[in-house]
Amino acid sequence: MAFISFLGRVLFVSVFILSAYQEYNDFGVDGGPAAKSLRPKFNVFSKHVTTHTGFVVPHVEMKHLILGSIIMKGLGSLLFIFGSSLGAVILLLHQLISAPILYDFYNYDADKKEFAQLFVKFSQTLALFGALLFFVGMKNSMPRRSPKKKAPKSKTN
Repeated sequence: MAFISFLGRVLFVSVFILSAYQEYNDFGVDGGPAAKSLRPKFNVFSKHVTTHTGFVVPHVEMKHLILGSIIMKGLGSLLFIFGSSLGAVILLLHQLISAPILYDFYNYDADKKEFAQLFVKFSQTLALFGALLFFVGMKNSMPRRSPKKKAPKSKTN
């Protein structure tokens, strides 16, 4: 059963590992194509945050965001594979930050094809988010194993 659980965790994080690997290979000097495609989405997201909350999002270099994403996916995946709740929390944080920026379906009309594509990807991200929450919840609800106390040995004279 332990091997099946391990295999399930490896298959689950394969999405994150493959994504981080691809971003790392394409990173280059400026953050690669991921940084170029993220810039307009981040600008629109920043304007939404400023409009609705009044909070001004500071200027951020896209290559730093991509590098942070690679690190979060890599470290979170590695820890998650070995059953760490911290790894799941790192992946949760990554999903929480990246999903509203990457899958901005809310910027399109419901009858546009971009809306449908982005909404499906956002829904898949929610499924990953739910699975990670489930893992953290199950991990925290399982009773800890207490070491079995050995019966005291009787002294023989």
